Amino acid sequence: MRKRTHQQALDVRPLTPERWEDFATLAGGRGNSILRHCWCMYYRKTRDREYDPEGNKRAMKDLVASGTVPGLLAYRDRRPVGWISVGPRQEYPRLANSPIMKPVDDQPMWSIVCFFVDARERGRGISEALLTGAIEYAKSQGATLLEAYPVDKAARSDPLSMWFGAKSMYDRAGFREVARRKQTRPVVRRRIRPSAR
Repeated sequence: MRKRTHQQALDVRPLTPERWEDFATLAGGRGNSILRHCWCMYYRKTRDREYDPEGNKRAMKDLVASGTVPGLLAYRDRRPVGWISVGPRQEYPRLANSPIMKPVDDQPMWSIVCFFVDARERGRGISEALLTGAIEYAKSQGATLLEAYPVDKAARSDPLSMWFGAKSMYDRAGFREVARRKQTRPVVRRRIRPSAR
């Protein structure tokens, strides 16, 4: 998947075992400690017993090594610059107990639970490229419905608190609100048709 943003091409690729070191490089970057601590495992657990960045890293590495694709990486000039966690909703068990993100109904779907963009690359359209890539990837895997849990605030939020993405970005990508259990946190969905395999 190749996208153009700010006059430069971005490649958006699944996180597979051969790309693990790229993910580790992104997490290890200056200003990227939020990813380095969580390793995007929070919603894949039922609860945290203790604060354990190294345990999270091992768990994610094992998940990737098992053949599961937990999300997509964005590259600019072969350098990893962004991440999106996308997959079948059942792979994120913590969503079920969330007062904001609990199921709206029993339809099968995929979920987007996290964006992360390198501190040096923010504000350059990478999140939108990742969202487009996630839609295309979910469709290629047979998903028919994609759900997300964005932030909807009038004032600009700190980038580090925007790991769910902004509702306006999802609006532009054709998502529609289906629930809102907190004023600033809607649940949005987009229907997608699976592509031929």
